[in-house]
Amino acid sequence: VDAFQAWCGPCKTVMDLFRKIRNEVGSDLLHFAVAEVDSIDALEKYKGKCEPVFLFYAGGELVAVVRGANAPLLQKTILEQL
Repeated sequence: VDAFQAWCGPCKTVMDLFRKIRNEVGSDLLHFAVAEVDSIDALEKYKGKCEPVFLFYAGGELVAVVRGANAPLLQKTILEQL
């Protein structure tokens, strides 16, 4: 989940990386979403941050968090979680 605030928008640069990885591993294993933290109470703790925050869930549980648009770390985290 790309958690963003309305004033800075979702991280468009990383979306291309997500599409590439999803094409490589298949859509059955991997799902991406964007969430505006200003409108979701459960994500309130991520408000006020100017960096993007990427949340990784498995089985309904938060399993990893990556702060910032660090493409190599995002790719590594995605592959490790799969």
